[in-house]
Amino acid sequence: MLDFSTLPSVSIANLVLNFAVALVLSLNVSWYYEHYGQSLSNRRKFAKMLPVLTMTTTLVITIVKSSLALSLGLVGALSIVRFRTAIKEPEELMFLFIAITIGLGVGADQRWPTVVGVLILLGYMAVRMLLSRKPAASNLYLNIAVDDSAEQRSLFQQVNARLLTHISTLDFRRIDAHEGLLQLTYFLSCDDPQTLNDLIDDLKQHFPIREISFIQQERMLGG
Repeated sequence: MLDFSTLPSVSIANLVLNFAVALVLSLNVSWYYEHYGQSLSNRRKFAKMLPVLTMTTTLVITIVKSSLALSLGLVGALSIVRFRTAIKEPEELMFLFIAITIGLGVGADQRWPTVVGVLILLGYMAVRMLLSRKPAASNLYLNIAVDDSAEQRSLFQQVNARLLTHISTLDFRRIDAHEGLLQLTYFLSCDDPQTLNDLIDDLKQHFPIREISFIQQERMLGG
């Protein structure tokens, strides 16, 4: 009959060693995520959580791995845990799983398999990133406000013609006309800042421009 009243002792030296290995591995993972992740959220803030999550998992597994009673208690405790903030990006979820996996492996005293596995995983992600790296193209929204001194259709066609002399890919999105002001919105792709400068100068030279603005789409604060 199983005896649930006696708990096996945990070696402090073994726990410290597990913590050290988990910390080193999780710091490498968090550094990789912070510098090379593609998430639009604040990667630096998220990366700081990964070592804490890894060592917490290591501690839990180290304590419960040799006790059936504690293992059953852990299952019951985890069944009532709820996250207040949903994980919105798959990359964040992937790195959370990596951090938890490190904690599980090290906590179960599988240090070398965990080290080798994490190194292979990070190496694979680094190689994949290098092979898929392409010149960063700027996806921009272009807003043009111009005095409608001519017929609206004629002015619209003239602006389109001038834009196509500088931009090969142009997607018209919106047109607004109000009290002699014509406002045009385009979505375009351009990876050369000089092209944008030439485009602005050309538009100002040929049309009575009131305002020109560009809004970049693929980057957010904290990314």
